[in-house]
Amino acid sequence: MPRKVIIDCDMGIDDAVALCMTLFDPRLEVLAVTATEGCVTAEQANDNLQAIVSELDPDRYPRLGMAQSTEGAPAVDTRYLFGEDGLGNAGFESSHRQRALTADKIIIDLVRANPDDVTILCLGPLTNVALAFRREPMLPSLVDQVVIMGGCLSGGNITPCAEFNFYFDPVSAQEVLRSRTTKTLIPLDVTQQVTFGLDIMDELPASETRAGYFLRQILPHTFRSYRQQLGQETITLNDAVGALALLEPELFKFHQIGCDVETGGELTRGLLIADRRSQPELRPNVNVATEVRANEVKQYIIDQLMTSGHAS
Repeated sequence: MPRKVIIDCDMGIDDAVALCMTLFDPRLEVLAVTATEGCVTAEQANDNLQAIVSELDPDRYPRLGMAQSTEGAPAVDTRYLFGEDGLGNAGFESSHRQRALTADKIIIDLVRANPDDVTILCLGPLTNVALAFRREPMLPSLVDQVVIMGGCLSGGNITPCAEFNFYFDPVSAQEVLRSRTTKTLIPLDVTQQVTFGLDIMDELPASETRAGYFLRQILPHTFRSYRQQLGQETITLNDAVGALALLEPELFKFHQIGCDVETGGELTRGLLIADRRSQPELRPNVNVATEVRANEVKQYIIDQLMTSGHAS
């Protein structure tokens, strides 16, 4: 029986790759895709959400939940990596829907309708999940699990100590990690071990397929940006690795660790606190990926994209 999933993401290029992997997987019943503000504004995230799902056009069309502006969010400009629209300036058209529901409302409705059966896959800041938990205090006990791509155990990608998703909305990250629900965390330390060279372009689905055409529109920009802006010839697809942790968890090694998030501080905003002492004071509350079989994960992602090409 397919696993019921809500996919919550901030609609950048690696989020789009993750959606290519998951929307066509017969092991998943994607109930909804919800947008959150992060690497692009809420308005752009909503446009990208509708454009991505329309371009891929899966047989089982998910419900769509709209992003709202995040209170207190820092001014972070990621256009140098993802382009003006967050999707490599691909110019996809978006058809706006009337009476679209907000992401947190969609999450609440679907979890209440499917108690103990819904996994929430979080690939962006945790704003929507935290807001849903605030508005419906019993909701955490009704969620099967929350799988989170976020945080880092050593070093960050937006500040020296913080990963982007946790840095963008640390209050929500803290609330979700402290919530009484089952949580799996795929931190940056793990996702960045999986890298892709330009040869991945030869292993994508054929351009005649919807998934293949879509991927060929967005990934070249990523390689150019990494080379020109970061001086790197390989790229990371953090959210694709996070999605694979849901699909193929045996490729990762996990440990139960007591975790929290620093919400303030000029230098420490968004810092993931992981108490790995022999006698920890923080109660183990998160199943954290600490190791990854990187080469196998890379091949699984490529295979997953090829399967999506066949299905689209």
